[in-house]
Amino acid sequence: MKLNPYLNFDGNSEEAFTFYAQVLGGKLELMRFADSPEANNFPEEIHRRVMHVSLTSGDMVLMASDTFPGEPYEGVKGCSICLQVGNVPEAERLFSELSAGGQVVMPLQQTFWATRFAVLTDKFGISWLINCEVDSQTG
Repeated sequence: MKLNPYLNFDGNSEEAFTFYAQVLGGKLELMRFADSPEANNFPEEIHRRVMHVSLTSGDMVLMASDTFPGEPYEGVKGCSICLQVGNVPEAERLFSELSAGGQVVMPLQQTFWATRFAVLTDKFGISWLINCEVDSQTG
């Protein structure tokens, strides 16, 4: 069994996932409502919105879609995506790139459980944890 996060955005999932693909690497697959075989069953106003997007990098799969216009959207709350990384330079890179334009909740630092750990909310409102338990480059 695999557990894959599925996020919802209010019309900007394509922008978010293009950014995530730049930061995390991997293969991006995207389908707009207009691309669906059922496109005629959806209002024209949502055709440019994303019906489904996925980013696959190694064993990681992150997925999302856009909400319908006018639906209440409160963002993603009460959940974080945790990235387990193997070395400090990678933790530093991810922290720097994901926090750009967002909000740092806990700066990247050493803790009693990790060589480096950080908490941030990116510019799209998604909460991330970066955890580097042991730096594989230094042992």
